[in-house]
Amino acid sequence: MTVAETLLQDFDHEMTGTRRTLALIPDSPDFKPHQKSMKMGRLAAHVATLPQLATLILTTDVVEAPNAQWPPNLDFVSTEKLLADFDRNVAEARATLVAATDEQLAGNWKMTWNATVGVEGPKSVVYRTVFFNHLIHHRAQLGVYLRLNEIPVPGLYGPSADGW
Repeated sequence: MTVAETLLQDFDHEMTGTRRTLALIPDSPDFKPHQKSMKMGRLAAHVATLPQLATLILTTDVVEAPNAQWPPNLDFVSTEKLLADFDRNVAEARATLVAATDEQLAGNWKMTWNATVGVEGPKSVVYRTVFFNHLIHHRAQLGVYLRLNEIPVPGLYGPSADGW
């Protein structure tokens, strides 16, 4: 099994759970649990655009941010648009992962932010940490936001307190 095939197993599972969570975002997502927190809509938009980062990791060696590619616009428009954007981003990221070779995934990737190195390492490691773990972290935050707004939270790795 190639590295990409292994990552693809996680990719499909995580994207399914993420879409289920994003589908629950209300059309007026102004809630934020703390003044330092993002509003629910902005956080949901961030989660929906993170698959673009997966594509960048696999198709570039260096990203100097901020730039036209990253970070994307995080303005929330509607839940319908959020899901359409997510679906498009996931399809592109999945196709890129399917085409990735072990040699590509062993290559180095680096992201700088205003000339400061923020992330650097083998693409396979960065893919797991900066994309997967990052997405899962923010999806979990959305779960808390949903719970605090009395919106049932979907089960992602088994049942939640609200069921499957």
